[in-house]
Amino acid sequence: MDIQQARESGGREFGRVSGELRVRMTDGTYPVRSFLPSQRDLAKEFGVSRDTVQRALRELAEEGWIESRRGSGSRVIRIQRIQSTAPKATRSRHGTTLEPLISEAFERAEITLDVYTLTSESLDAHIRLQVERIRGGYLTPQRIALRMLLPDETQVLPYPRVKGDESDPRPQERLRAITQRHTESLKRLLIDLETEGRVPSVEVEIRHVPLTPDFKLYLLNGVEVLHGMYVVEERRMTLDDREVVTALDVIGLGATLTHHVKDSDPKSPGSVFVDGMQSWFDSVWKLLAR
Repeated sequence: MDIQQARESGGREFGRVSGELRVRMTDGTYPVRSFLPSQRDLAKEFGVSRDTVQRALRELAEEGWIESRRGSGSRVIRIQRIQSTAPKATRSRHGTTLEPLISEAFERAEITLDVYTLTSESLDAHIRLQVERIRGGYLTPQRIALRMLLPDETQVLPYPRVKGDESDPRPQERLRAITQRHTESLKRLLIDLETEGRVPSVEVEIRHVPLTPDFKLYLLNGVEVLHGMYVVEERRMTLDDREVVTALDVIGLGATLTHHVKDSDPKSPGSVFVDGMQSWFDSVWKLLAR
């Protein structure tokens, strides 16, 4: 195996480990304040090197999922926070969470998801959970349609960037690599459902738009909205060459999402908000995205 092949193989293995750990934190296997298995146990379970596990844990820490301390292991510190006033919002003992809201959206025969986000890593984890439910026979949707808006890959974004050095391209290159990895995973997961004959119709379309996302938006089946502003934070970031820098960035899990539901009253606050966000998404999709 040459150097390039080794890098590609390592990247796939690293992505497999970090992706599965995101799913387990998302579905509650590893709840907030719990500890992940040891690096040795994770390496044995996944059949990978300790270095691959360490790389996966480092990215999860930088994304805000876990904190790792020498001698103490890795502890789950954050899940996506939801603020909902909807009377029928699904709640756990920790409050409203994103996973059951996505799960409920997938219980329809026809599922539509319109998403505007900086990256697709959180959505990838949630879709993976729903794909497993479909493959297990717990859900039988007839159609899934995903439209996702991502920032234009050619534009220079204000974040992430190295603090004090806006000209360093590595944080943006890292962002694009993460986004591409999770976007390809999403597409493969959903399209495979149609290929396997589990869902008759699957449509996945990704477009790029010349905007800097300052908020995250999920439109679920045209009747629910999850919306949250990104907050810029100063944090440590490990670049691909293993150099650790201080960066200005946003962490998707740090954005508290507000949950709005459209009801039978077109003038209610929930209905007005959902319709407004759908109109905004449709206009950007049609007129600005490519």
